[in-house]
Amino acid sequence: MLLRTCLAVATLSLFFISSVAKVTRVEITSKEDVMEGREFGDYGAYELLKGTIFFEFEPFNVANRKIVDIAFAPKNASGNVEAWSNIVILTPQDPSKSSGIALVEVSNRGGKFSPRYFNRTGNLNPKSDDDGIGLLMKQGLTVIWIGWQFDVPDGENILKLHPPVAKNLDGTSIEGLVRSDWTIDDRREFLSIGHRNQVGYKAARFNDLQDRLTLRSGRTSRRIEVPRDQWKFARVDSTGQVIPDPYHIYVNDGFKPGFIYELVYHSENPVVVGLGLAVIRDVISYVKYHPQAICKATKGIAVGVSQTGRFLRQFLYQNFNIDESNRPAYDGFVIITAGAGRGSFNHRFAQPSRDGHPYSAFFYPTDIYPFSGASQFDPVTFKSLGLLNDIPMAQMPKIFYINTGYEYWGRAASLIHTSTDGSQDINPLPNERIYHLASGQHYVGGFPPEKEAAVMGPGKFRGNSLDFSVNYRALLVAMINWVSTEKAPPNSRYPRIADSTLVTVASHSFPKIPGVKFPTTPHTAYRMDFGKRWVKGIIDNQPPKILETFTPLVPATDSQGNELGGVRNVEVEVPLATYTPWNLRSDFAGGRDQLINFRGSYIPLPRTSAQKKNTNDPRPSIKSLYKNKTEFLEKTNTAARELVEAGFLLTEEIPYVMEKASRHWDWIHKELPKR
Repeated sequence: MLLRTCLAVATLSLFFISSVAKVTRVEITSKEDVMEGREFGDYGAYELLKGTIFFEFEPFNVANRKIVDIAFAPKNASGNVEAWSNIVILTPQDPSKSSGIALVEVSNRGGKFSPRYFNRTGNLNPKSDDDGIGLLMKQGLTVIWIGWQFDVPDGENILKLHPPVAKNLDGTSIEGLVRSDWTIDDRREFLSIGHRNQVGYKAARFNDLQDRLTLRSGRTSRRIEVPRDQWKFARVDSTGQVIPDPYHIYVNDGFKPGFIYELVYHSENPVVVGLGLAVIRDVISYVKYHPQAICKATKGIAVGVSQTGRFLRQFLYQNFNIDESNRPAYDGFVIITAGAGRGSFNHRFAQPSRDGHPYSAFFYPTDIYPFSGASQFDPVTFKSLGLLNDIPMAQMPKIFYINTGYEYWGRAASLIHTSTDGSQDINPLPNERIYHLASGQHYVGGFPPEKEAAVMGPGKFRGNSLDFSVNYRALLVAMINWVSTEKAPPNSRYPRIADSTLVTVASHSFPKIPGVKFPTTPHTAYRMDFGKRWVKGIIDNQPPKILETFTPLVPATDSQGNELGGVRNVEVEVPLATYTPWNLRSDFAGGRDQLINFRGSYIPLPRTSAQKKNTNDPRPSIKSLYKNKTEFLEKTNTAARELVEAGFLLTEEIPYVMEKASRHWDWIHKELPKR
């Protein structure tokens, strides 16, 4: 690979912007050809730029006043608040050949998902044509990655924002409550107080008697306090010694499997977390509107997945899509697997990684009203609010909400298109499309499936290999066409109450497959009381007071147990198996009737009528559905072409789909043990 610019300070590319711009400086530290200079049609060769981007924010500008604690951040000589981040840009070498559309990926916990989701490769700069399909380059996009999250760990390829700390006006530290929780599945001596591998807020004091640790046996079970002399802020080092550490918690007799532990503690010096929303806004405004921008575009699309899909829902709800000069930022949003959630992206002591799932990360401000883009009446509070209520119609962006079956079971996704009590459908606004990727788990699982059959019984696997990534690529192209030429995308496709494809769990008619326990507890969204200062972005109730629930609904299924009412990929339309978006924690220490986070199930159909009879399986046998592999592949090809016609599959991906189907047939008939 040709390295076009070395990393020496003397060769830095510096782009200085006038002081009125919100991006004040971009420093490019490296530049390299993509795929050794390969040409991508009319868009020419691409290059990959890496560097640092610097921002200033006017704290009293109407676009910034909603950023919690920005008034308490340190100011520079101009009275503005500063922050900086690393930045990566994939762009045509010749700017005149660009399509004029910039795609900003909102990085999930510091990583990069666009190459895998859209180019079909995990390599940011593939070495050959065989590595992925190069969709981002073939569409002429400029792709931008930028750090927006402050608490990700440091790393060479990690995207990270460096925002300021808020202080009282007299310079003293701001103090407040922080909460951490853990689902313990195996014995542990100590734990990080940050979520997953994120860096938590350190404890203000080692021996504060007001800090509390509790344990409980279930989500809403009674909390039992762990005596203060039985735990401490500490960790065990490599020599086995217990040493004080304000970022870890240690329990004398260890954390017990099967319990939920919850820590409420005092911390100080909160970061101005909401600046993450502002930098995502300002990077596209810089590219679209500044004449000296390092790369240029006339249209912008933001894409987020899971955590950052929720981030974009928060971004829209608080109307960060209007910049400091009252100009629209993004023209389109592709919001992937966010369910009905928002998140901890703009409050004091916010932890952006915290989410909410059936059995982890409980009662954070994630699944909170309102849920739908259109106005949604809440009969408990008598409010009628919508996610997009504060956006003027003339500035309304185009939006895709794309969810799998898992988000209906594990992320309360039905609430984005039903009333809060689950009694009636709510239609999306004209600028919105809702797509349900039927039977998919939270992410595309590998194939062959992981051999965890002992968990569910013979021939039943934890993990769901249904490949809906093809839909992401087709829908990205649809969004590009929608923002650039106004070509209408596919109509929304999701389950509805009106046609009985969206139902309660109690009324569900999932086939009674021997050895498969149907879940009874989908993820529930709660009304929560975070305290009187929550309207200002400050949580005083830790944990929050839990009030009434909202009503979740889930997709109905066909006779094979595959979901109805959404985009049915070839694996579902021409089935060899049942794909469920759920799987139970049946072999874990606690919460055994609860759903496993993110993962589904893969349950092959019986191959023959004899096998069907012997196993008492209510589903049809493969032999009764297809005479042979040739007929199966013919039906698969027909289903694939119907998806192309509907706009959910790119023509160029039909061979990819067919090859996977062929391998699936062979594995079922040759590798899967007889039952």
